[in-house]
Amino acid sequence: MNANLLQTPIDYLKGVGPNRAALLRTELGIHTYQDLINFFPNRYIDKTRFYKINELQQNTAEVQVVGKIINIRTVDQKRGSRMVAEFIDDTGKMELVWFRGQKWIRENIKINTPYVIFGKTNWFNGMFNMPHPEMELLEEHQKNLRTAMQPVYPSTEKLTKAGITNRVINKLMQQLFIETGGRFYDTLSEEIKEELKLISRAEAMFNIHFPKSQELLARAQFRLKFEELFYIQLQLLIKNMLHKQKIKGFVFEQVGENFGEFYQEHLPFQLTGAQKRVIKEIRSDLGSGAQMNRLLQGDVGSGKTIVALMSMLIALDNDFQACLMAPTEILSVQHYNGLMELCKDLKTSIYLLTGSSKTSKRREIHEKLENGEINILIGTHALLEDKVKFKNLGLAIIDEQHRFGVAQRSKLWQKNHLPPHILVMTATPIPRTLAMSLYGDLDVSVIDELPPGRQEIKTVHRYDSNRLKVFKFIRDEIQKGRQIYIVYPLIQESATMDYKDLMDGYESIAREFPMPEYQISIVHGQMKPADKEIEMQRFVKGETQIMVATTVIEVGVNVPNASVMIIESAERFGLSQLHQLRGRVGRGAEQSYCILMTSHKLSSDAKTRLETMVSTSDGFEIAEVDLKLRGPGDLMGTQQSGVLNLKIADIVRDNQILQSARFYAKQLLAEDPEMKMPKNKMIGYTFQQLGVHKNIWNYIS
Repeated sequence: MNANLLQTPIDYLKGVGPNRAALLRTELGIHTYQDLINFFPNRYIDKTRFYKINELQQNTAEVQVVGKIINIRTVDQKRGSRMVAEFIDDTGKMELVWFRGQKWIRENIKINTPYVIFGKTNWFNGMFNMPHPEMELLEEHQKNLRTAMQPVYPSTEKLTKAGITNRVINKLMQQLFIETGGRFYDTLSEEIKEELKLISRAEAMFNIHFPKSQELLARAQFRLKFEELFYIQLQLLIKNMLHKQKIKGFVFEQVGENFGEFYQEHLPFQLTGAQKRVIKEIRSDLGSGAQMNRLLQGDVGSGKTIVALMSMLIALDNDFQACLMAPTEILSVQHYNGLMELCKDLKTSIYLLTGSSKTSKRREIHEKLENGEINILIGTHALLEDKVKFKNLGLAIIDEQHRFGVAQRSKLWQKNHLPPHILVMTATPIPRTLAMSLYGDLDVSVIDELPPGRQEIKTVHRYDSNRLKVFKFIRDEIQKGRQIYIVYPLIQESATMDYKDLMDGYESIAREFPMPEYQISIVHGQMKPADKEIEMQRFVKGETQIMVATTVIEVGVNVPNASVMIIESAERFGLSQLHQLRGRVGRGAEQSYCILMTSHKLSSDAKTRLETMVSTSDGFEIAEVDLKLRGPGDLMGTQQSGVLNLKIADIVRDNQILQSARFYAKQLLAEDPEMKMPKNKMIGYTFQQLGVHKNIWNYIS
């Protein structure tokens, strides 16, 4: 079939016209024949049987019945009227009811003519009725291109009001198949089709819209899901390949004095096997001559910072500077303090630059950075300012990168004549399926084991009615010399309510733990940064035993002596947030605890989240549950989910198809990167038709 036919504007399809075309464009994004053919049903109704009226049951199932209308009447109601038709077959009678569109229906209905009706039935006044049934003359029904499995397409209120019903979409789909002859060129090689036993694309397209059987529907869905995920993976893998070919990187040839001395003499603990593996992967990238573009995933407390430092020391050994950018001032200060402690015996110059750095300090930093006196610069997005010029930036590390926009990150690329190597770190575990789809163009490293000596945090769920027992537990822990976090939810839309919750909570804690025996810090988003810092420092120094806070402490506070995390209204938090908060404790050698406090009223999702937190501390397992509950768009934020505008596949449910698609895409590119071999010609052609070539080149140019 001529591929150009599918680019025909939807206005030209018989049965559409300008008004319907305008609605299809605005409501469903259907501009061309191609868009319509790729508009897939979201469910199917099994119309394998016709019911007799005397077989109908008092349930909410959708049924179809063949019969005749013998009369129509209008019944007045309090508001307006309803139209009622008496419908009979050879076993009994029922009523059909319309509350809208009565004039059109009355004018078009044929009395005493066989119809097929379809819809949900109600039992009312000792008789079945069917409101607003789908209706079709039996004669038409028998002629139409249809199957017993009836597709149901996504719709909107505007479409329904304009009369573009599911039946209309179905008719348009039939017309499209008539005009195209149902011929669609195949987009996959014979080899892949044979290995996976896939049906042809034409057969898949027909059976997704007009399934002949449950089995053919399942095979059509598998074929189209595989195809969609295959081309996404192809796009991501090629993006990565072109990135490495086109974007040259500084070659860090030697691992010298800084790295060697630190590793041999100053490393505070044994590296785990996972840390050693990741450092090896990073060293390989840094020496390859291509710009490193690596994502480092590691759970809270898994030791990403030491990996970041050792990567920066390799940069220093090759006469380059390094920087580490964090999303908040608190986190950047913590990174700075942590690295200063680790490097205290090295001749390494480390500086901190944040929004609240004083002007005189900034001037000093700008000057020393340009003349190369500063080896490592830590900071917030203040690092991105044009005034911040490096003498020779070779490595940029971005912590919690999903908090920075693409435009912000790209500014780092311009800090040297060749872009610096990029290492992106996240403590938010990203499910493997999502990482493969969102970050498939990055090389991914995972630290999947905790450093030795770290104890698992004991997590329990307690209801508000157990509060007195929880208070006693807090007292006992303070008695042992430990410190406690008590966190209240913060939901942007209701900042005033949250502030009240926090202050109410603070007052009840202050009553229960009175001065001077107990000291309490309080931290929330409405405080001035300087006041917040004072309160944080009091807690860090051990001057206060209890920190009452909103989620501002979610990322970055490191207090090894804090052993208890109490999360109030835990049902109001997402899973990844609960996991991040829990990671604030368990940083010392003592046994730590996380107590999830809730009311008795819990939704089923909230119960699942709490049960997951109690049963596992594996961030990746938690992330998989979170993905199932929230879906990919919500999990990664809108700026990341564009690549996941999937038409038929679902990366959660179709995890195995996704992995298979990536395997075949990798295999293809290893053998035939330019897709020039005869067997891959159609794949290469389809890839270009999808317009992704252009996007890829934009991405890396």
